[in-house]
Amino acid sequence: MRSLVALPVFNEAGSVNEVLDEVARFSDDILVVDDGSTDGTPELLRQRSEAHVVTHSTNQGYGAALRTAFDFAIEHRFDVLVTIDCDGQHEPQRIPQFAAACSACDIVSGSRYLKSFPGDTEPPAQRLWINRRLTAELNHRLGLHLTDAFCGFKAYRVASLKKLALTETGYAMPLELWVQSVAAGLKIVELPVPLIYLDQTRSFGDVLDDADVRVQHYFDVLERSIAATGCRVGLSACGDGAG
Repeated sequence: MRSLVALPVFNEAGSVNEVLDEVARFSDDILVVDDGSTDGTPELLRQRSEAHVVTHSTNQGYGAALRTAFDFAIEHRFDVLVTIDCDGQHEPQRIPQFAAACSACDIVSGSRYLKSFPGDTEPPAQRLWINRRLTAELNHRLGLHLTDAFCGFKAYRVASLKKLALTETGYAMPLELWVQSVAAGLKIVELPVPLIYLDQTRSFGDVLDDADVRVQHYFDVLERSIAATGCRVGLSACGDGAG
């Protein structure tokens, strides 16, 4: 089973080398999607011979970087794609566990709230509230049993990615992903990961830094995605995607 590990990167000059050093211990195939970095990250990546690098000429968004990774994994015929953030909040030693778990499902999603780990950090209250609110809404609307809707540590069966037609480019893309995954009947499971927040003040971009605006945007994307797929709990258009 050929596995690819992909890292979406935007202005991560302070962490990219350390994270890639660790990822390289657990994967022979690494992709970095540089989403228009302007802080010296491109220069550092040019020195990393162990990673494939795909560069967006301008910043397109977190979702766009993931979509590029999905396309790369499909084009190069990998069996499993593992995605991991580059800010140090995910532990690369868990990559083999995520990849192996994909043998029995379509999507393995990390959860920071499935269990407690020694040394867990306190999540920013605003981000925790938003995560809980959207996770509960997804579970209610789609019949899922998620505990963490927004964790970036995931593994995907690449053949299953071909069933998705994602369009969202920003941080709301996971909402579209969940809706389309349920509509396609994909099997989803969660694996616990430690709760590590190193950047308590991360920007979501312009007006989305306002919590109320961000929540409304997320709900708008969710409604639009549901309308596009006709996905409702109990309708034949939806498969049983609950993990």
